Amino acid sequence: MTKIIAELCQNHNGDRNILAKMIKAASDAGADYVKGQIIFSEDLTYRPRFEEGVVEEHGIRKSIKRPFAPELERMSKLDLKESDYEWFIEECVRNGVIPIVTIFSRKRIPFTASLSWTEKTVKVASPDIISIPFLKELCDVFDHLIVSTGGATDEEIEQAAKTIKEKRKKLTLLHCVSIYPNTFDVSNLSRMDFLRNFSDSAGWSDHTLVAQDGIKASKVAIALGADMVERHFTVLEPHQTKDGPVSINQELLKELSDFAKLPKKEQKRIVEREIPDWRVLLGSPKRHLTLTEALNMDYFRGRFASKVDDQWVYNWEDKPVL
Repeated sequence: MTKIIAELCQNHNGDRNILAKMIKAASDAGADYVKGQIIFSEDLTYRPRFEEGVVEEHGIRKSIKRPFAPELERMSKLDLKESDYEWFIEECVRNGVIPIVTIFSRKRIPFTASLSWTEKTVKVASPDIISIPFLKELCDVFDHLIVSTGGATDEEIEQAAKTIKEKRKKLTLLHCVSIYPNTFDVSNLSRMDFLRNFSDSAGWSDHTLVAQDGIKASKVAIALGADMVERHFTVLEPHQTKDGPVSINQELLKELSDFAKLPKKEQKRIVEREIPDWRVLLGSPKRHLTLTEALNMDYFRGRFASKVDDQWVYNWEDKPVL
């Protein structure tokens, strides 16, 4: 049966009370995993080319515009304390769900590993599929890595999988499209079949627009045999957080969880009835990245790093961070 990950991201707005409501709501809705983020604004890096973005004379965009100062100001209001993460685990356990997190900079790995995990599973965000030192250090302290593959080439996916397998760790690869939101025509759910060539299991991290598409793409992924489906989750209104528009609420999460428990024949019958154009989501197992994905990944890779002796060490650099 498909496992459902409720991705809390920073929809808690830095408020432990909201975070508690999210954990309980996700548990009540039937999520298997509740995922937080080990993310600190002080790890955000300044990179000059994103201040104004870069566009060549003939109009081709080379980098997006996302200035550092407003991003730092926004993120600093969302920071949780280290003590909040131990509490996060305890609260998940109390509510009967498995806690996991994504770590965004290498120097946070030892702290994260020191927490009282019920299951030594960690999520790796798409930008870090290329960060081989980061992956190796995660393998040293976790038993199961769930790795998103958005923005990655076939060769990068194969290299990451080889690295994790050499460490004899369990691997789940999640197909995702690094466009927020992504549309049906670029979803390429057939990509999960390709990912099974390199992993123990495969699934889908869904970034479709909730107001337009609901949980249709997630249902199709489940009917196609996804081992895991990850969806952003919120208890707030869509406009109250940055990720709100791609985050489902408790009612939709419950519907998705209930759908995952149905027999496969029933799932397919519902998909055929409710989503007649579902084949648009299939795409191809092999695909080329869109320009939007490439530009987004260019920004996200290196967005966070580890400050060492007043110098940034990026997750892909084979340098000590402690």
